[in-house]
Amino acid sequence: MTMLWVCLAGGLGAVLRFLLDSRINSRFSAPVPIGTLVINMAGSWVLGFTTAVALNHLGFSQSLKGPLGTGFCGGFTTFSTASVETARIASDRGMRIGVLHCLGMAIGGVLAAILGLFLGSRV
Repeated sequence: MTMLWVCLAGGLGAVLRFLLDSRINSRFSAPVPIGTLVINMAGSWVLGFTTAVALNHLGFSQSLKGPLGTGFCGGFTTFSTASVETARIASDRGMRIGVLHCLGMAIGGVLAAILGLFLGSRV
């Protein structure tokens, strides 16, 4: 049954990512694809938050760890899209901009996860 919930949550995360990415990128003109950046940071926060809550509440951990973490956050965030976008930015706009984009994505994601862990541990 857990496998079914992981699949459903992953599908929901992927659809939400598609809709949110399209909406963000159509509304904001930026030199880099901001949608993927926002989505990956939000997903990092959600995973950090749910991980901290799961660590503090064992019952929560056992029943929702797979669907929320692997399923929803796995479907919502996207490392491969971020990698291709970064490579394209480096190719089109120069290695310096590509590296800055990559660092911003990595640092932003880690900071979002730290914030999620911090806030989740307070629940």
